[in-house]
Amino acid sequence: MNRATRPLFAATAIAAALAARSIAWAQDAETPDVIVTAERVPAATLASTPDAYVITDKDIRAVGAVFASDVLTLAPGVSLSATGPFGGATGVSIRGATDDKTLVLIDGVPVNDASQPEGGFDFGPLDLGDIAKIEVLTGPQGALWGSDAIGGVIAFTTAEPNGVSLEADGGSLDTGRVVASVGVSHQAWAFGVTAAGFTTAGVSAADTRNSYARFGLPGLRNSEPDGDQETTLDLRGRWAPSDAFQLDGQLRWSHARTDIDGFPPPAFLLSDTNDVQISDSLEAFLRARAQGPWGLQNELSVSSYDIERGDHGESGVFGFDARRQVYRWTVTKGADSDALSAIIGVERENTPANLSTGAKLDLGAASAFALARAKPLPPLTVLVGLRYDAPDRFRAQTTARVGATYALPLGFSLQGSFDQGFKTPTISETACDFCFAPPVPLRPEHAQGYDGGIGWRSSDNRLYARATVYALDLTDQLAFVDGRYINIARTRSRGVEVEGEAMLAWGFRVRATYSYTDAIDATTHLNLRRVPLNSGSASLFWTQGPLDAALSVRGEGADIDTDLDGFTPVVRGGFTVADLAGGYAVSKRVRLTARIANLANAHYEEAFGFGEPGRTFLLGVRLSE
Repeated sequence: MNRATRPLFAATAIAAALAARSIAWAQDAETPDVIVTAERVPAATLASTPDAYVITDKDIRAVGAVFASDVLTLAPGVSLSATGPFGGATGVSIRGATDDKTLVLIDGVPVNDASQPEGGFDFGPLDLGDIAKIEVLTGPQGALWGSDAIGGVIAFTTAEPNGVSLEADGGSLDTGRVVASVGVSHQAWAFGVTAAGFTTAGVSAADTRNSYARFGLPGLRNSEPDGDQETTLDLRGRWAPSDAFQLDGQLRWSHARTDIDGFPPPAFLLSDTNDVQISDSLEAFLRARAQGPWGLQNELSVSSYDIERGDHGESGVFGFDARRQVYRWTVTKGADSDALSAIIGVERENTPANLSTGAKLDLGAASAFALARAKPLPPLTVLVGLRYDAPDRFRAQTTARVGATYALPLGFSLQGSFDQGFKTPTISETACDFCFAPPVPLRPEHAQGYDGGIGWRSSDNRLYARATVYALDLTDQLAFVDGRYINIARTRSRGVEVEGEAMLAWGFRVRATYSYTDAIDATTHLNLRRVPLNSGSASLFWTQGPLDAALSVRGEGADIDTDLDGFTPVVRGGFTVADLAGGYAVSKRVRLTARIANLANAHYEEAFGFGEPGRTFLLGVRLSE
């Protein structure tokens, strides 16, 4: 075990011991109503949903999270790499798959960046000011969502404002944040607006403590702070003139201006630069739901995600833009409590984006899918899905999903699933943008995942635990070799995920996760980049009257990364970092908050060469009516 991660696992063990000791003092627990919607057929409980993890707005508020990257590592099997702490490009890897193989949804709208060479999503600027729930589905989910969902799916659900609220925070590094929302929510109609703004002077994205001696530049250091300014505006409405019909829509605009560091000449090593990255995105959807005959629920939606991003720096100005439009019609029958529930649907996706030359290319696809959840026996729940995708420029793909949960006596349950996934080459890969060798024909990447686990929940719902063993195999993985993209790589991940939660005595609650991820290139047998072998988190929550607090500890073991030249393999050391957040409810309408990040003032890196702040604090107030 890496020395840097020992405190984390010691804290997890202590928390587990406290949980066991607290059973005798337990009072009635509150069971939250968690609806898992990313599974297409909504599930009312996590117990019947293999490979799902939910982060609620309660969790987000408890730990004082500002950005998505602050809470995603609470989910098992998820690792994060950030090239700078504030607004720096941030990728999320699930079960060892590279971060471009995580499909990201906001209110069901795919928001992966089609203008990015590998098609990943940047979590760095995603503010949580309007987010009500985050669902993480681990393992290939091609049968549910089509392309890109090889490692898994992360689905964000935004909140429907009801009333007036204002949040304001300020603290270290000249950091300030404001979130304001106003809305009216009735059964027949709703309308609301949420606005969030964030600014900070930041710290140097390039790590000031890295030595350049091995590159012959011992005197080179980084000290220039890299600031970040972000704005999010969310406008949404809903109209339901009857129980049989509902119309809802949303516009969500985000803007980010982030100072970044690069690889300037003549050394071409990561160091201070005056580069700036600017991005604007607009997510929108319009959705109609109508009750049909025989209890069929019809849903027709059109959605769009537009993104424009530009890098302005010493190497010039580079701008990219892309649009993803999805037209979707689904028919649903049954609910989670029924013996049989199912959904069928068809989709059409158009994804145009520009290349470095200014030319445009469109990669569209037509799809059809079906998914059913059945309960043939009282203790058994079975989930079966099948999807057919026909990309315009590549061979059609068929993916399947089979999952099952079997309830055992004494609160135990067995879970298992088989899932397939695929990822079509991106626009940049298809056109061989930035290549300096003739392109070759490409094939979609493919994945198969298997997992099995056991879960347990106490009869009073105060204790919960689940352990999962999984395998993930990827073939035809794309790689940039000798100046062009080719299908060459095969990767393999084997791992274990453990999670648990306990309601303790005296207002305490504990949640802990641990992940063992052995991810290698099956061709070279080398470990994959930015995938730690060991990672985990432990959070202790406390509520007593008007007071609340949360201590969160997160750790990662060492992993393989790239050196300051951007090419040479290097080992990034492991780390353990702790955060403390809390609040005091002055009244029902006023709450004071405080958060100390990096409590022990640890020096650590999410990605090699990119620094993170030392100890920082935020003080704030929450007003609501």
